[in-house]
Amino acid sequence: MELYVDLLYSPAMTTSPAKNRYHDAPRAADFTIDQAWDTYSAAEHDRWDRLFLRQREIAKGRASEVALKAMAELELSASGIPNMAELSDKLEKITGWRVVPVAELVPDEIFFDHLANRRFPAGAFIRPEAEFDYLQEPDIFHDIFGHVPMLADPVFADFMEAYGKGGQRAMQLGQLHNLARLYWYTVEFGLIREAGGLRIYGAGILSSPNETVFALENDSPNRVAFDLQRIMRTKYIIDDFQQTYFVIDSFDALLDACYQDFGGVYDEVKNKPDIEAHETLPGDALIHRGSLDYFRQKAQV
Repeated sequence: MELYVDLLYSPAMTTSPAKNRYHDAPRAADFTIDQAWDTYSAAEHDRWDRLFLRQREIAKGRASEVALKAMAELELSASGIPNMAELSDKLEKITGWRVVPVAELVPDEIFFDHLANRRFPAGAFIRPEAEFDYLQEPDIFHDIFGHVPMLADPVFADFMEAYGKGGQRAMQLGQLHNLARLYWYTVEFGLIREAGGLRIYGAGILSSPNETVFALENDSPNRVAFDLQRIMRTKYIIDDFQQTYFVIDSFDALLDACYQDFGGVYDEVKNKPDIEAHETLPGDALIHRGSLDYFRQKAQV
């Protein structure tokens, strides 16, 4: 397995030819491929439809209204796997972003360059039927259903562009692991205060039926108010539900917190110890202290 910072930034981890129909597809210099949309089978289109309908129902009342509104505006409910070129034409008119198909692992520098230029690299393969309920590596459903709706929000779209530019600098400073944690706890697994409660905007939650419920309604995980340095020091879990979720007050607040030179932030965190994913600290603005029961029970199995 790749280092988890690479795993995080890859829209699709390295997969076998049997699972990934694009495994041997020709790649351009920026690692994009031809989606060849007309080659998807009827079974693959049907799989998308069933994934979409199930998750849209679960997301009602749980996902951020920003995401739900964008799903309708971008017509993600249209039958079958989205054609990324057509989807991009709609998205570009809203925020200037495009979605570009890739086969699997995208090197960090390529990933950041795409984001910095308002291109989101999305894995083009769809999970096999045998992994309908859970797939560790992100596929087209995770990338399109989970990530693309948020790119239709002007503020979040600006945040993602800034993140891409920040990633290029983090690589130069040797601080990529810290920046990866920011992506993980916001873009992938972030919660937001909305409609008098908490809602989901992170793609890793938004595309998962079980974690959609767990993140908001289970007593086990900690829920902590957003703190940039705290997040940059916090480890995360790549193969299970998160032990801690961080909560932003608004997308404007997220952008404001991250629209700065991270050089000083890196200097502050580089000599401090990492924080385990389950830990709470005396200075945390706790929204909910988790019981951690789910994780204790799993550890005993």
